[in-house]
Amino acid sequence: MSCLATLKEKGLKLTPQRRMIVDIIHDKGEHLTAEDIIAYVQNKMPGVNKSTIYRTLEILEQAGCVFKSESGNHFIYHHAEEGHHHHLVCRKCGKSLDCSENLFLPVEKSLAVKYGFQTSFKHMMITGLCQECKNTI
Repeated sequence: MSCLATLKEKGLKLTPQRRMIVDIIHDKGEHLTAEDIIAYVQNKMPGVNKSTIYRTLEILEQAGCVFKSESGNHFIYHHAEEGHHHHLVCRKCGKSLDCSENLFLPVEKSLAVKYGFQTSFKHMMITGLCQECKNTI
Protein backbone atom coordinates (compact mmCIF):
# COMPACT_ATOMS: atom_id res chain seq x y z
CA MET A 1 0.00 0.00 0.00
CA SER A 2 1.33 3.46 -0.83
CA CYS A 3 2.20 5.95 1.87
CA LEU A 4 -0.56 8.30 0.80
CA ALA A 5 -3.13 5.48 0.97
CA THR A 6 -1.78 4.47 4.38
CA LEU A 7 -2.08 8.02 5.71
CA LYS A 8 -5.59 8.35 4.31
CA GLU A 9 -6.59 5.00 5.83
CA LYS A 10 -5.35 6.22 9.22
CA GLY A 11 -7.51 9.32 8.90
CA LEU A 12 -4.59 11.72 8.46
CA LYS A 13 -4.87 14.75 6.21
CA LEU A 14 -3.02 14.62 2.92
CA THR A 15 -1.67 18.16 3.03
CA PRO A 16 0.44 19.44 0.15
CA GLN A 17 3.49 19.36 2.44
CA ARG A 18 2.90 15.70 3.38
CA ARG A 19 2.35 14.75 -0.23
CA MET A 20 5.58 16.47 -1.24
CA ILE A 21 7.62 14.80 1.52
CA VAL A 22 6.24 11.38 0.56
CA ASP A 23 7.03 12.06 -3.10
CA ILE A 24 10.59 13.15 -2.28
CA ILE A 25 11.31 10.05 -0.20
CA HIS A 26 9.74 7.77 -2.81
CA ASP A 27 11.17 9.42 -5.93
CA LYS A 28 14.74 9.88 -4.71
CA GLY A 29 15.07 6.15 -4.05
CA GLU A 30 17.97 6.72 -1.69
CA HIS A 31 18.60 7.34 1.96
CA LEU A 32 18.00 10.95 2.87
CA THR A 33 18.78 12.91 6.00
CA ALA A 34 16.13 15.14 7.50
CA GLU A 35 18.27 18.06 6.35
CA ASP A 36 18.20 16.75 2.75
CA ILE A 37 14.41 16.49 2.88
CA ILE A 38 14.08 19.96 4.39
CA ALA A 39 16.24 21.42 1.61
CA TYR A 40 14.19 19.69 -1.12
CA VAL A 41 10.88 20.80 0.39
CA GLN A 42 11.94 24.38 1.03
CA ASN A 43 13.36 24.62 -2.49
CA LYS A 44 10.01 23.60 -3.99
CA MET A 45 7.75 25.15 -1.37
CA PRO A 46 9.50 28.08 0.36
CA GLY A 47 8.15 28.96 3.76
CA VAL A 48 7.43 25.42 4.93
CA ASN A 49 8.52 25.27 8.54
CA LYS A 50 11.17 22.73 9.54
CA SER A 51 8.99 21.57 12.43
CA THR A 52 6.24 20.65 9.93
CA ILE A 53 8.72 18.49 8.04
CA TYR A 54 10.03 16.82 11.21
CA ARG A 55 6.45 16.12 12.38
CA THR A 56 5.58 14.66 9.00
CA LEU A 57 8.64 12.41 9.07
CA GLU A 58 7.61 11.20 12.53
CA ILE A 59 4.07 10.51 11.29
CA LEU A 60 5.43 8.62 8.28
CA GLU A 61 7.67 6.53 10.52
CA GLN A 62 4.84 5.72 12.94
CA ALA A 63 2.61 4.77 10.00
CA GLY A 64 5.27 2.35 8.73
CA CYS A 65 5.88 4.31 5.52
CA VAL A 66 9.54 5.10 6.21
CA PHE A 67 12.36 3.64 8.24
CA LYS A 68 14.56 5.95 10.29
CA SER A 69 18.04 5.20 11.51
CA GLU A 70 20.71 7.24 13.21
CA SER A 71 24.03 7.95 11.60
CA GLY A 72 26.28 10.18 13.69
CA ASN A 73 24.41 13.41 14.33
CA HIS A 74 21.80 12.77 11.65
CA PHE A 75 18.73 10.67 11.15
CA ILE A 76 18.46 8.94 7.81
CA TYR A 77 15.14 8.04 6.21
CA HIS A 78 14.24 5.65 3.45
CA HIS A 79 11.02 4.40 1.95
CA ALA A 80 9.65 1.29 3.64
CA GLU A 81 9.14 -0.39 0.27
CA GLU A 82 12.94 -0.84 0.18
CA GLY A 83 12.53 -3.25 3.09
CA HIS A 84 14.65 -3.76 6.16
CA HIS A 85 18.36 -3.86 5.71
CA HIS A 86 21.43 -2.73 7.55
CA HIS A 87 24.36 -0.52 6.61
CA LEU A 88 28.08 -0.86 7.04
CA VAL A 89 29.45 2.70 6.98
CA CYS A 90 33.15 3.47 6.66
CA ARG A 91 34.10 6.04 9.28
CA LYS A 92 37.05 7.19 7.15
CA CYS A 93 35.66 7.64 3.61
CA GLY A 94 31.90 7.52 4.36
CA LYS A 95 31.20 4.68 1.92
CA SER A 96 28.03 2.75 2.81
CA LEU A 97 27.31 -0.87 2.00
CA ASP A 98 23.90 -2.48 2.43
CA CYS A 99 23.84 -5.83 4.17
CA SER A 100 21.13 -8.37 4.81
CA GLU A 101 18.47 -8.07 7.46
CA ASN A 102 19.41 -11.61 8.51
CA LEU A 103 22.81 -10.44 9.74
CA PHE A 104 21.54 -10.03 13.31
CA LEU A 105 19.38 -13.18 13.53
CA PRO A 106 22.02 -15.12 15.50
CA VAL A 107 22.34 -12.21 17.96
CA GLU A 108 18.55 -11.94 18.31
CA LYS A 109 18.28 -15.67 19.00
CA SER A 110 21.16 -15.61 21.46
CA LEU A 111 19.67 -12.70 23.42
CA ALA A 112 16.29 -14.46 23.52
CA VAL A 113 17.76 -17.74 24.77
CA LYS A 114 20.32 -16.33 27.19
CA TYR A 115 18.38 -13.38 28.61
CA GLY A 116 14.77 -13.89 27.56
CA PHE A 117 15.06 -10.56 25.78
CA GLN A 118 13.24 -9.97 22.52
CA THR A 119 15.10 -7.53 20.28
CA SER A 120 14.17 -5.74 17.14
CA PHE A 121 17.09 -4.85 14.94
CA LYS A 122 15.65 -2.52 12.33
CA HIS A 123 17.83 -0.65 9.90
CA MET A 124 21.07 -0.61 11.85
CA MET A 125 24.08 1.53 10.97
CA ILE A 126 27.38 -0.14 11.81
CA THR A 127 30.53 1.93 11.52
CA GLY A 128 34.02 0.64 10.85
CA LEU A 129 36.53 0.65 8.02
CA CYS A 130 35.83 -0.51 4.48
CA GLN A 131 38.25 -2.83 2.71
CA GLU A 132 40.01 0.00 0.86
CA CYS A 133 40.51 2.19 3.94
CA LYS A 134 41.54 -0.78 6.07
CA ASN A 135 44.29 -1.54 3.56
CA THR A 136 45.69 2.02 3.79
CA ILE A 137 46.34 1.85 7.52
